Amino acid sequence: MRRRSLLTGAAATAAAAGSTTLLSGCGSSDASGVPTLDFLSLAWQEESVAANKALVAQWNTAHPEVQVRYVQGSWDDVHDQLLTSFEGGAAPDIIHDEGNDLTDFGSGGYLADLTGLLPAAVRGRIPSAAWDMGRFGGGLYGVPFLQEPRVLIANRGLLGEAGIDLPDAEQPWTWAQFEDIAKELSRSGGKDERYGVAWPMSSPVSVTLNLSLTTGGRILYRKDDGGTEVRLEQADSAFAEMVRRQVGTDRSAPASALGMSGGDTLPGFFAGRYAMLPLNLSYRQQVQQQAPARFDWVTLPLPVGAGAPDGGRAQGVSPQTLSVSKDCRHQAQAAAFIGFMTQTDHLVELARGDWMAPTGTDALRDPSLTTGKLGWSTGMSVAAHLVASPALGRRGYPEWSDKVATPALQQYFSGAIGLDSLRKKLVRDGNRVFDRYRS
Repeated sequence: MRRRSLLTGAAATAAAAGSTTLLSGCGSSDASGVPTLDFLSLAWQEESVAANKALVAQWNTAHPEVQVRYVQGSWDDVHDQLLTSFEGGAAPDIIHDEGNDLTDFGSGGYLADLTGLLPAAVRGRIPSAAWDMGRFGGGLYGVPFLQEPRVLIANRGLLGEAGIDLPDAEQPWTWAQFEDIAKELSRSGGKDERYGVAWPMSSPVSVTLNLSLTTGGRILYRKDDGGTEVRLEQADSAFAEMVRRQVGTDRSAPASALGMSGGDTLPGFFAGRYAMLPLNLSYRQQVQQQAPARFDWVTLPLPVGAGAPDGGRAQGVSPQTLSVSKDCRHQAQAAAFIGFMTQTDHLVELARGDWMAPTGTDALRDPSLTTGKLGWSTGMSVAAHLVASPALGRRGYPEWSDKVATPALQQYFSGAIGLDSLRKKLVRDGNRVFDRYRS
């Protein structure tokens, strides 16, 4: 899931103004006794904000017995603001957030268990793999509704000049083929220096965890007692080892990109310095809006690991979710609103507004999302194989990620430490962290 801090235009104005109202309190009733539920939305793009507000208006017209008030939030500080509002008894009734937050808020008793609240139609339209993203400890604390896989955004002109055949979702490259192609596309030295790929690793832990699934690993494993065990065996480290080879041995990826965000790599991509970028699906919007005239780009499926489950197509993801505050006085009505927001046609609207993929099975097949234009069909095909990130439901994950895994992976990718040292840091130090969170 992305948390972009760059807001522009109307969305920026709305988010900045609305975020100050987040702590305004739970839903209320007007003079007639009609309940009004506060819906915290983290939509930030102009299209997405408009789509969310339009759906709220539709609900209010069709349901005079319970109204919903749109409250604009911001991804930048939502975790801390929500924690403050929960502890102060002033949380919004319906909460737009992401899967990684559900563990702390659910285990802290701040979110309602939706297991018995959701209409059967909602449970049926979203597949079980997606439900796993909002469930932990026997409870369901969020309805996953938007998600995005990683894809390759590639310079079609450079690949064509090199005579490279483009893969498709049915026949993606393997990681081994990708390594060879990245080397073939690279040129060393001088003003024409070019790298086959750039790996933006400003968030190295989530990338490494989620893409370790493509090689049959996961790094974070569930123990029989429900606790978390860190492992770094061959399948777990294969993805990280490949990135390290590309940066340090093959020189097909620049070390300078390791500290970048996805958006930071776009100028170099447009200038021909990088031939391919592994990015979240929604970055297609920035590419489409910012690319120079006549710049020829294409969306390709992410490579797969040979011999991995699901043909190496599975990626981990932390989806965007909709939850209900435990303090909400009208939980059934709030759950009904979530059911409305996740109707198939509404999921399609929200996905198009955010350039992401919906979780619903039928929504993923909608003709407007399976068009060949702007990489939509490739994105939906890849999204059909998404599974819960290994990080979801892991108490202690934020501490392990911030204090152990992030510095260790940064050192490893830069060449400062080797695989054995990485394993010691992630596993030995990591298990000490997770053991403190055993309940």
